[in-house]
Amino acid sequence: MSKYSVVHLTRYVYPSDVTDSANQFILSPKSDDMQQILKHQISVSPKVNIDVFSDYFGNEVGVFTIVGPHRSLEIRADMEVFTFASTEPIAEVSVLEQWADLELKKWEFPYIDFLYLENINCKAEVNAIFDDYVLKEMHIVDVVRMLSTYIYTNFTYRQGVTTVESTVDEIWKLRAGVCQDFAHLLITMLRMQDIPSRYISGYICPSNSEMRGEGATHAWVEVYIPSVGWRGIDPTNNCWVSDRHIKIAYGRDFKDCTPVKGTYKGPSAHTLTVSVIITNENTKEKTAEPIEPAYVSVTTDKQGVEKSNLYQRYLEMQQQQQQQ
Repeated sequence: MSKYSVVHLTRYVYPSDVTDSANQFILSPKSDDMQQILKHQISVSPKVNIDVFSDYFGNEVGVFTIVGPHRSLEIRADMEVFTFASTEPIAEVSVLEQWADLELKKWEFPYIDFLYLENINCKAEVNAIFDDYVLKEMHIVDVVRMLSTYIYTNFTYRQGVTTVESTVDEIWKLRAGVCQDFAHLLITMLRMQDIPSRYISGYICPSNSEMRGEGATHAWVEVYIPSVGWRGIDPTNNCWVSDRHIKIAYGRDFKDCTPVKGTYKGPSAHTLTVSVIITNENTKEKTAEPIEPAYVSVTTDKQGVEKSNLYQRYLEMQQQQQQQ
């Protein structure tokens, strides 16, 4: 068991007053078999009332509106979490029973939500991965491990080459991306084989800098394994999720659990910084807030473009919060 303290700070700065800022955040983890939430607090500046509700998937969602003029916005999440170590899952039923169970789950709630498959042009190429295997003779755990290893081995971890709108076809062609892209790709591969899988948003806790995405926001996949339940697999690091991962939210894809999103009236120019600091009980030195932002983006007004919160800027801001 490990104990971690997390500070997640999202800060927007505008060159002039903006108004009618309506925002939504999903930054509130829940206790489950893999983690226990000891403390959690959200603060917003300018100070404002926050309304909270549970979405379709059970994630805790906060919403607020700042009507008056302001030149900055800060959303800060503080939390303390116990995480629990786990080993690779082992199914307690036969291979035949596992696949039979998945066949039934295709028509059951909530699994049906996590089997939806978008049309992709690279379907034949993806299916070719399985040419040397007889899937129905493999344990589900082995299929998941094989696909995670394939992504880890054949795709390069590279920031800045994809966007929030990048499709699986584009990722497949680029053979590169970040954690969000690898999670989406693995989800597609699993759903093509009728294995329910869902997108997870959270953090990887730092240790010896041997894992991609340490100390920042991260994304991975949870897969349904018959007789076991939902278990996390991280294709970016090719490992089963254990006590180094903190789960914040889950959904069908990134759009269901975007950390922060919103709109406002005012100039499109702005500076966005996202900072995450994660410390454990053995860390000797803690800071009151993150000093070095994990991500900084400066957006300027473009000539000939109306100065408003453009849809593309909105999409880019969502992506920037996950590509760390």
